[in-house]
Amino acid sequence: MSGATLLLVGLGLALAGWLAARARAWSLKSASPNTRLRALPSYYGWYVALWVAIPVLLFIAVWSAVAPNLVLQSVLAHPAAAQLPEFGMQRQTILAEARSVATGASHTVFNRGAADLVEPFREAIGKYRLIGIGSTLAIGLLFGGLAFLRVRPDFAARTKVERIIMGVLLLASLVAILTTLGIFISLVFETFRFFGMVSPIDFLFGTHWGPDPMANAANPDPSRYGAIPLFWGTIYIGAIIAMIVAIPLGLMSAIYLTQYADPRWRSWLKPALEILAGVPTVVYGYFAALAVAPAIRDAAQAIGIQNASSESALAAGLVMGVMIIPFVSSMADDSIAAVPQAMRDGSLAMGATTNETIRRVLVPAALPGIVAGVMLAISRAIGETMIVVMAAGAAANLTANPLEAMTTVTFQIVAMLTGEGSFDHPATLSAFALGFVLFLVTLGLNFFALRVVKRFREAYE
Repeated sequence: MSGATLLLVGLGLALAGWLAARARAWSLKSASPNTRLRALPSYYGWYVALWVAIPVLLFIAVWSAVAPNLVLQSVLAHPAAAQLPEFGMQRQTILAEARSVATGASHTVFNRGAADLVEPFREAIGKYRLIGIGSTLAIGLLFGGLAFLRVRPDFAARTKVERIIMGVLLLASLVAILTTLGIFISLVFETFRFFGMVSPIDFLFGTHWGPDPMANAANPDPSRYGAIPLFWGTIYIGAIIAMIVAIPLGLMSAIYLTQYADPRWRSWLKPALEILAGVPTVVYGYFAALAVAPAIRDAAQAIGIQNASSESALAAGLVMGVMIIPFVSSMADDSIAAVPQAMRDGSLAMGATTNETIRRVLVPAALPGIVAGVMLAISRAIGETMIVVMAAGAAANLTANPLEAMTTVTFQIVAMLTGEGSFDHPATLSAFALGFVLFLVTLGLNFFALRVVKRFREAYE
């Protein structure tokens, strides 16, 4: 059942309602010179249009989910479906082929049993398409007619429309909150299932990570689920190496753009710098794996380090640092630009050089905003996956040597959830526990950054 057809019907009804209600309001206003409308005629039109559109859109959402099952049940009730296998992939394949031919997505079938079901599918799809269109028309006309009857001079259409719009905006604002809540609840539920199999102490403080998805799920070995190497790898790559690259380069670029660059240069350099934030992370991963990691290995071997790996924490951290330079630079740029000009002028008037003004006045005054940018950049870095997958390796090493392979929490989440293990196995459930810890860490960093930003804004408002 195509929802596009129903959507076009609903939009057509809403447009017709808008035109009819607006014309009705104009006719009421012109019928008598003494008649005063409580709102502009367009508000009456929007009131009727919203009363048509909202119920119709809700019906389309429900019908799009229900109609395919109704079509399938109608086909299964047809005598031609009596020869279908009871269960299994073959049954689903036959039904999918018949549906594809009936909808025009394909032109032939490969299973003989599917040919007999093409016509029942066409009949069922046509039947429920007509039912959907008829129901859409009925709902739109019913609610539109009820709204149209309220179009009178004393009807406060503007107030009603604004309340409806406020309700829609409220629902839109709740989407992010409800999504975060849903993620949190699902992570907590699966994490508690994992901690019922493996002790939280062994997980949070163990130093060996090597889950076996093929091991006995009823009796897991807790010593194989120590996540300290993963936490260390995440911090070492994302919060140490990457920040050593991103903070100086980002801060210095922000200082140059705000204090030294010619406006014409700034208009070109700032967008060029921010393009780095729009490059897909898989591109950074390829660059790290094919260019940076081999160069680091060759350089290490050239100075006598023979055991340097082609996958290293240093390669991933360097490229990740380049990737998050725009986060640090943009926040630092905005923070330095927000420092009152009077503070800069006062420092220069007292005889300080530009260099001294930047070091002793501008940067300290903008420090809360700079710190907030750094925290947001760290949150972005520790959640990165593709660069680590392609450049850092999969070895869970607890080491400070940046030339060795290392892995992170995000890499192991991908590895555990994309394997063939059961979702009831502790190896698979460990991914949810890792995700829960990463969620808490990034949430804490974001809260800290927002608090710092709030302090920064209050200082100069």
